[in-house]
Amino acid sequence: MNHALDTIATGLAASQTMMDTIANNLSNVNTTGFKSETPEFQTLLYQDGIQPGANSTGQTVYPSGLEIGTGVRVASIKDTLTQGTLTSTGNPLDLAINGSGYFQVQMPNGQTTYTRDGAFQLNSTGQLVTSSGYSVLPNITIPSNATSVTIGTDGTVSVTLPGSSTASQVGQIQLASFVNPQGLQPLGGNLFASTTSSGTAVTGAPQSNGLGSVNQSYLESSNVDVVQSMVNMISAERAYQLGTQVASAVDNQLNYLAQAAAGA
Repeated sequence: MNHALDTIATGLAASQTMMDTIANNLSNVNTTGFKSETPEFQTLLYQDGIQPGANSTGQTVYPSGLEIGTGVRVASIKDTLTQGTLTSTGNPLDLAINGSGYFQVQMPNGQTTYTRDGAFQLNSTGQLVTSSGYSVLPNITIPSNATSVTIGTDGTVSVTLPGSSTASQVGQIQLASFVNPQGLQPLGGNLFASTTSSGTAVTGAPQSNGLGSVNQSYLESSNVDVVQSMVNMISAERAYQLGTQVASAVDNQLNYLAQAAAGA
């Protein structure tokens, strides 16, 4: 009986992880560039009573085995890397990646991190930065007297200065790609760090080597499917309820056995 309780406990923990993941997805439904997450589950080791193919007699074998599962575990939580909807903002410093790739961001400690959040601004020196003030790489500075800023789909940044009828290029946005973007480590603040699993970043201009294009005055919305998340939440809740019912049934059986033993 204790085996059953131990097994169902792993199922309850898995259902709770599912609910936690759904809660995180729904809480980030309006987060720029957020990618929904999905937990993946694996069975735990089995207890072998009879191994399939073992001899039942000297001339015959068991066609199937006697194996009892010990529950489930969370193997990983994967990001769903589908494209989010591009929403027009009218802000010339807002950028959205249409396709694969990440913007590069330099942290105060010199570490390079990566993001799909293109809600950029200018700091006091005219440098392009994130909403948290971190520098966008490569460093691009917009002159304080620029009358307009134009960012092409290939990442080219041009400005128009007073008294000039032509635009001058001041830099180019570079994107980074990874062999395994699922291996990026989330840091919070819409930032990710590369790992040995993701591989090293391969940088290049937008629209080159499989990288996506850059859309000015747009932001990428979260790709969370609210309706599907609600369905998953109901499913996880039902699984948790069934688990508690199994635990209650096992508890009743244990009470019955205890009472029977006491009356013997």
